[in-house]
Amino acid sequence: MKRQRIDALALDSYQRAARVMLANHLVTRVYPDRIALPLIRRWATELREDLAELFGYRLEVTETTARLYPVHDRLDDARPARSVNDRVFDRRRYAYLSLALAALGRAGDQITLSELAEHVADYASRIEGLDLSTERAADRDAFVDAIGWLGARGALTLADGDAGGWASDPEAGEALYDIDRPVVFALFRPPRALQHLHSVRGLLAEDTDQASADQARRVRRALVERPVVYLDELSAAEGALLGQDRLVGEVEYCTGLRAERRAEGVALIDSSGRLSDTRFPGTGTLAQVALLLIGEIADAVLDIDNPIPQRPGALAPDHTLLEHLDASIPTAGVFAPLAEDIDTDTPAPDFTDDSADAEPVSYPFLDDAWVRTTVTALTDRYGATFAAQWQADVGGLTTEVLALLTKLRLIRPVEDGVLVLPALARYRGAVVTVRVRKTEELFVTAADTDGSTGEAGV
Repeated sequence: MKRQRIDALALDSYQRAARVMLANHLVTRVYPDRIALPLIRRWATELREDLAELFGYRLEVTETTARLYPVHDRLDDARPARSVNDRVFDRRRYAYLSLALAALGRAGDQITLSELAEHVADYASRIEGLDLSTERAADRDAFVDAIGWLGARGALTLADGDAGGWASDPEAGEALYDIDRPVVFALFRPPRALQHLHSVRGLLAEDTDQASADQARRVRRALVERPVVYLDELSAAEGALLGQDRLVGEVEYCTGLRAERRAEGVALIDSSGRLSDTRFPGTGTLAQVALLLIGEIADAVLDIDNPIPQRPGALAPDHTLLEHLDASIPTAGVFAPLAEDIDTDTPAPDFTDDSADAEPVSYPFLDDAWVRTTVTALTDRYGATFAAQWQADVGGLTTEVLALLTKLRLIRPVEDGVLVLPALARYRGAVVTVRVRKTEELFVTAADTDGSTGEAGV
């Protein structure tokens, strides 16, 4: 990476562009905001060269779009697509999104929502187990979520009408969209045609452990794609690379993030908030309860009078998700003659050593009963400050909080509890202040209001 090309006064601008591109992969005139694309276009040449050299990524920049084509070393279900209302996509929404892209690729410059729904319904009827019935509210809601995802990224622009009105009553409501074809074509361009694959493994990076340059790119990719990179999940060669100041420094220089090093691994700290998809600590009940639970977990782990058990737990990815996806591939749609040339039966690359002499790493273990009891106690103590939807749903709150901590790689769920990962200790000294409304704040008359609103939270 040729650092001398970028003037020190312009370095912050370059790093902001790199963070935006790494965080979003697609940048348009409206997504993620209106200033992102001009910023990317300013640094297009430098970004194209540096992202290819450091991470093996390909960047394509046009007048209306910037598209980053990453290399995936593993499957990750911790970053699902979300609707404009922050609803996590399920299989139906993903299917509608894919079929809508197929329909838009054959459409003109404009299309109505009902017409697009007809195309998607026709495609869906040819797939076993999938359909789209505009008579079912759940199907309409899922379809509108998929269309909203496309609209947020600029593939569709509402020209007239209202998608919400159509979702409520397709007989009375309608919406007309302008289609931005360059964005549509930039959204989905897999490295290999899906009809040529017997396994999702064909979309992952090839196993090139013999090439040191590819190993270095794999480690750099891990640094920008995972909240924490643990040495235990890397091979010996990759662990040695992670320990090199030069390699980590290259990623710091490109992104403007600061590396935090510990004996167990490395995490890039994003104080800007432009690379992380989840900010933590953060606002909202889930983030706040997660921080409270972290404090309880840290106290339990550090309690020398009541030591908790240790359990071995490999941090290398299991391939359950890959197997589930492979089982869902419609074999009738695979073009076998070409699939045989591309796909192989070789196993996915493993990120850990297979040395028989290496002892498995153990982590503190807390069982499900302890977790449930602790969250219940936190709810009893602070529940009045929680969002209303969680005050009466401790089970759902526990599930969502554990999912957040898992995504942040602070814990790892196992069959009957959780393993406490080293990065959780980073927050063990956090001080949580609970603001409780005073009684007089809860009963305010109209004459007493001054335009301000009270806010309770952790």
